[in-house]
Amino acid sequence: MIDFGFDKLALIGAVALIVIGPEKLPKVARTVGHLLGKAQRYVADVKAEVNRSIELDELKKMKTEFETAARDVETTVRDEVNSAASAFESDWKSATSGLDGSGTDTGDAGSLGYQPPPPEYRHPRKKWRLKRGATPQWYKKRHGVRTHAQSGAARVARYRPPGIKLR
Repeated sequence: MIDFGFDKLALIGAVALIVIGPEKLPKVARTVGHLLGKAQRYVADVKAEVNRSIELDELKKMKTEFETAARDVETTVRDEVNSAASAFESDWKSATSGLDGSGTDTGDAGSLGYQPPPPEYRHPRKKWRLKRGATPQWYKKRHGVRTHAQSGAARVARYRPPGIKLR
């Protein structure tokens, strides 16, 4: 890169002062400053775009690595589960091979292979929308416990003496 020291900058400034003139020098310096700022912003944008593309490539590589690792783990787990299931099935078959009915008959239903059907579903016949408390309704009625919500205005109207009228 070009190395500009103080002496070189002073020389460039003196030549510009002589060539351009003192009247136009501030305007030219301002224009050069704006152009340099735009150039720096453009270079920074290009650097950021290059960095983003590099990071995107790295993320894609990491994604593929994680996907292959996940696939490997999935296959190993599936293989282990299948081997465990086959080992369990073979052990279960060897353990239950003597119970195929060739033994002595004791007369119970389990030795014949008969299993009773599961009990049939019965609806509980409850009113599930109705909230039920632990206190029985007859007790609430006998002791005057309120079972219905009532607004304040309705309560006042209910207990107002009959001779009083509102305007």
